Amino acid sequence: MKREYKSKFERRLARKMKRCDYEPRIIPYEWKATYLPDFIPKDRPDVIIEAKGFFRDRREVRKYIAVADSNPHLTLVFILMYPDKPMPGAKRRRDGTKYTMSDWCDHHEFLWFTEHTLPKEWL
Repeated sequence: MKREYKSKFERRLARKMKRCDYEPRIIPYEWKATYLPDFIPKDRPDVIIEAKGFFRDRREVRKYIAVADSNPHLTLVFILMYPDKPMPGAKRRRDGTKYTMSDWCDHHEFLWFTEHTLPKEWL
């Protein structure tokens, strides 16, 4: 039975990412929890992909760090709907900008793409 997508963004990406499986397996991570990635490329089972429109709170971002730390054999990649969206609780910097989702990915050394910059091999 095919799962329902959790958002229109995931559904739109799934239509484009023909060479990826949608939520194909659960990935364990510490905190005695499990994680179900949004996509895994069929030819790269070591890559797990998370489609994000926004981060709900700081607890959610800690989850992704824990998933990556608990699974060093996997590469967690984000597809950001709004890479310039401020992180939860982000304060204004001196230059007037806020710490964004793409800033967070860069800081934690997570690869990230937008819907328009996806690698061709995932489409």
